[in-house]
Amino acid sequence: MRIGIIGATGMLGHHTALAALAAGHELVVLHRAGSRLDRIGDLRYEARVADLDDASSLAPALAGLDGVVNAAAYYPTVPRPWREELARAQAQMRAFYDACESARVARVLYVGGAIALKRRGEGVPGDETCDYPAQPLDRNSYLQVKWALDALARERARGGLGVVIGIPAMTFGEFDYGPTTGRFIVEIANGTMGAYVRGRRNAVYAGDAGRGLLAALERGRAGERYLITGTNIEMTALVARIARIAGAPVPRPVPLALARIVASLQAMRWHAFGGDPPRLSETAIAVMASGQYLDGGKAERELGYRAQVTLDEALSRALSWFRQVGYVR
Repeated sequence: MRIGIIGATGMLGHHTALAALAAGHELVVLHRAGSRLDRIGDLRYEARVADLDDASSLAPALAGLDGVVNAAAYYPTVPRPWREELARAQAQMRAFYDACESARVARVLYVGGAIALKRRGEGVPGDETCDYPAQPLDRNSYLQVKWALDALARERARGGLGVVIGIPAMTFGEFDYGPTTGRFIVEIANGTMGAYVRGRRNAVYAGDAGRGLLAALERGRAGERYLITGTNIEMTALVARIARIAGAPVPRPVPLALARIVASLQAMRWHAFGGDPPRLSETAIAVMASGQYLDGGKAERELGYRAQVTLDEALSRALSWFRQVGYVR
């Protein structure tokens, strides 16, 4: 297959690209002008310029592709009204899907978020059937965006587009330049994470996530979700593991309600004075509040996916990479 990847300079996109090359596919990197292509020097690819905010750039960039992975769907990074965030996210994805139809791309993978799944009862792992009965009442921007994009993907699949939804668990690994979830490792290792919120998570190595996402593109059924999972773990145990591997102190837990107050105060300060975005963002609060164990049985049955790298090895590989690029002192 000739596979295009949007977001190949990010962690999930990069690992999906590595998986695609290892499987013998031809790789096309779809990137914005000015993207840091030096970060993907280990890949063999054709580069094409495309921007999700420029609808006219998308169809020409998708021409001739058998499949495309969108690993760069919009998500909120600074405090803005949720309706504004939702409108931008939906506009980007509608333009993307329209371009896929115009270019006649047969296989389309939207990389979604587990927050789009309604949380089950205490301790019961969530799976792909965990739907909200309607738009979530919580107006958190990240939740609203991920729920709406999940719904849009399934809507376009019902309309005939070959869209599959791949949902990776909390991912740790190399090439996390943000950093995104790797921020837990960076801050714990550097001693700058003073506290965390208890909860349940599923954590997976980025290389395994890349393999699973590729499998979803290759073999997933249109309109279906596939959870790409690793290890179910309590946040208390995850934080302790990271601290042990990094040789750092273990941060203390704080109540979610207190974290919400701190996030609100930081957002107010940012709106008033500008500067760097809040360290404790609305997105982080949404992830903390919605975490749950995940059941990856569907991906194993239908895609043949199963995680291969242990959680300790995933954390160690990520920490080594963060040290290599200078994120960890």
